[in-house]
Amino acid sequence: MSATASSTTPADTSRGSTRVLVMSTIAFTLMFAVWLMFGILGVPIQKELKLSDPQLAWISAVAVLNGSLWRLPAGMLTDRIGGRVVTIAMLLLTAIPCYLVAHAHSYGMLLMLAFLVGFAGNLFSVGVAWNSAWTPKERQGFALGVFGAGNVGASVTKLMLVVFPTVLTATAGATYFGFIEGGWRLFPVIYSFALVAVAVLILVVTPRTDRMAGAGKPIGEMLEPLKQMRVWRFSLYYAAVFGAYVALSAWLPKYYVDNFDVSLHDAALLTATFIFPASLLRPVGGAFSDRLGARKVMYLTFGVMLVTTGILMMPNGHLVIAHPDGHTSQHLAWNLGIAPFAVLVFLLGCAMGIGKAAVYKHIPEYFPDNVGSVGGLVGMFGGLGGFVLPPLFAYTKQWSGFPSSTFFVLFLLTALCAIWMHLTVLRMHREHSPEIADRIERPETVGAHR
Repeated sequence: MSATASSTTPADTSRGSTRVLVMSTIAFTLMFAVWLMFGILGVPIQKELKLSDPQLAWISAVAVLNGSLWRLPAGMLTDRIGGRVVTIAMLLLTAIPCYLVAHAHSYGMLLMLAFLVGFAGNLFSVGVAWNSAWTPKERQGFALGVFGAGNVGASVTKLMLVVFPTVLTATAGATYFGFIEGGWRLFPVIYSFALVAVAVLILVVTPRTDRMAGAGKPIGEMLEPLKQMRVWRFSLYYAAVFGAYVALSAWLPKYYVDNFDVSLHDAALLTATFIFPASLLRPVGGAFSDRLGARKVMYLTFGVMLVTTGILMMPNGHLVIAHPDGHTSQHLAWNLGIAPFAVLVFLLGCAMGIGKAAVYKHIPEYFPDNVGSVGGLVGMFGGLGGFVLPPLFAYTKQWSGFPSSTFFVLFLLTALCAIWMHLTVLRMHREHSPEIADRIERPETVGAHR
């Protein structure tokens, strides 16, 4: 905490924390919408530029990559100079390439601009460090959950197409004010103006005297916690609950269009049923983690994710029984239609939304003075998961011929996280409570049941 902030009263702190939470959440929601806008805009972009599936996947992937690479330094910088100035700077810097996307007419240009626009994703670690500096420890889980609900920004573009279903076709080919093209190109222009407007709002609304948890702290000291294995374990958890969320947010519209023969409008609406719970349940996950403990919430998260992805990776099939006389018979055939598919994806989104908050509940508890660096690294690896998974989805589909291989990849990632977490818990029991490490229930008193 900065020396100037220490003189503020509790009332000032409460008002300041509320303003920081509200404005950082608005900024994060908008930046997240910009970061993942290629998920839904990719469909008309693919048609116009005649891109292959892997090429389309790389457009989303490079945006996610750049939205991950700078999370560690962005979090550390926030700890040192405050979230207010960093947030404003990031909003203004992102507005430039966002506007230029509207004028991209080749795959190479679009790929470069998608990478630059991806810088928006780094605002997450800034907001985590900024809110942690302003929020009391007992409310940090909930506050970080509310801020993290800005993930709902992934659905802003999709909802715009749901509310205004003709915006792409009705404006295609038109030019406004002599320099703004219609169709899908209209969205980046709208977002670029919105980014500048929110930057001005933050300048006006948030406290001028900011809080900086790491002001004056040497860089080496801020990086010291990254040597601990638990930081990397948290990073893998976040790759499963956040990286997979980012990847699916970009991948699901095309999945619905290709596999269920629905319109882009309906695909956007169906994808929103995944994005909303995966975003808006984050405060619920934070509250649960404050009350029950983050570890219990993570067990629940991974359990639900394993069940849902396990079913989704086998959308149809049957059992084949080989009889003693040599003939075979088929039994229990199943076919996962669009309705049960959407329900399972909805439940998967619920688990991810709750799990994202649980992962970040760990960080201020274990590393209260290094939330920026630790949160930045965890967020970076989560974002890198979102970078790696879309191309992996595309290539595994090509290799296997099964679109549902998407969920097989997620099943394996979740299983790895769950196994590592459980082995860690067992090791902790052996180290700190060896007398109960091998028991599966509470020992009974002799004669208790006589």
